Amino acid sequence: MSTGSLIEARIEIACGELRMPGLLQQYPSLLRDALEQNVDHLHFLASCLEHEVLKKQEQRQQYLLRQAKFPRPKTLQEFNFTQIPKLPKMKIEQLAQGAFITRRENVLCIGRPGTGKSHIATAIGMGVMLEGHRVRFIPVMQLIQELQLAESEFRLPRYLKSWNKYDLVILDELGYVPLGEGGKLLFQFISQRYEQGSLIITSNLEFSRWVDVFGDPALTTALLDRLTHHSHILLFDGDSYRLRQTMEGQRKETMYEQG
Repeated sequence: MSTGSLIEARIEIACGELRMPGLLQQYPSLLRDALEQNVDHLHFLASCLEHEVLKKQEQRQQYLLRQAKFPRPKTLQEFNFTQIPKLPKMKIEQLAQGAFITRRENVLCIGRPGTGKSHIATAIGMGVMLEGHRVRFIPVMQLIQELQLAESEFRLPRYLKSWNKYDLVILDELGYVPLGEGGKLLFQFISQRYEQGSLIITSNLEFSRWVDVFGDPALTTALLDRLTHHSHILLFDGDSYRLRQTMEGQRKETMYEQG
């Protein structure tokens, strides 16, 4: 075996031990560029390490995105704030930077169906995820079903604890159907996260109507007390954003066909 082959074998072993597959794959081209540009050893080493850092950051973001389980990624840039002029764009952009998570604060998105609540909630989640925070998106009814299953299998405490790893949990579509006994389980879930981790909740109901969902006035009052204690409340009071987007898309298609 030649000297070059021996060195390559040593590099391969070292990269494997250090879990640097990205560097193993890329170092030949980095070395070639360094030789062509007459780069010294320190600059070459810095290039190798910087490449590995970027690779690991990319891999972590991909992992966090898979873990978040967003139905589909959304960004603030995609949202037309002019359709809901009272929505505080600057505040939402600040929320997407994630400072509210370090303060264990919540975000409550309240408004009529189709006004963009889930879009904004997801976009904020995407923003804080890119800052390195662990995020999980889940529809409320799916969470209720999982809570009920965990309770029936006598593993509810363990299931509740499993959510502690997330810095932010997004609960989507609270209020579309009454929760029945599931309301007490959701209360437990929210109580466990109180001042321990952040929540974003989207709901089509104003707070005074949440008792219709939970059924128990005392429980509803206690729940709202916890949620609103440290929270940012975003009111979506415009016409259906989703319907308007669909109509605009259809209008463009019609214009295209006529043209």
